[in-house]
Amino acid sequence: MGLLSFIKEAGEKLFGGAQAKAATAPATPDPAQIAATSKAAGDAIAAYIGTQNLQVNGLDVSFDAATSTVTVAGTVDDQATKEKVLLCCGNVAGVEKVSDLLVVNTPAPESRYHTVVSGDNLSKIAKAYYGDANKYPAIFEANKPMLKHPDKIYPGQLLRIPPL
Repeated sequence: MGLLSFIKEAGEKLFGGAQAKAATAPATPDPAQIAATSKAAGDAIAAYIGTQNLQVNGLDVSFDAATSTVTVAGTVDDQATKEKVLLCCGNVAGVEKVSDLLVVNTPAPESRYHTVVSGDNLSKIAKAYYGDANKYPAIFEANKPMLKHPDKIYPGQLLRIPPL
């Protein structure tokens, strides 16, 4: 189990306008509205994981709007799938933390993570972590299917940096 931190304002816009506003800053805490918003957000994140074709047995995703925290549980086959699921949960606008309750059937060394800053590109990141800018395809492949193109990264996004 672990807790990953993300930049709350960066990421996929999965929540509708009213949901996003309620999920990020409820003016007057209405428990029923917060519960409904939390459930809708958790369902949206679970659906997003499904669209990425990431296989999780017993997937359970919940969102706590009060703390901007996603909790994800289930069983995955490998470490790479686990890390991709965690990134799917965290690289969503309105999410600040991800509580990891996933179980991995075949454990492997964990990846490092990099938060994209303005001016970053995959070559620059590869140079920093691997000492070779030409190894950027390893980072791109490690972050598929969330990344569709190597030039489409944004500040605040968290990327997997797998061991070579």
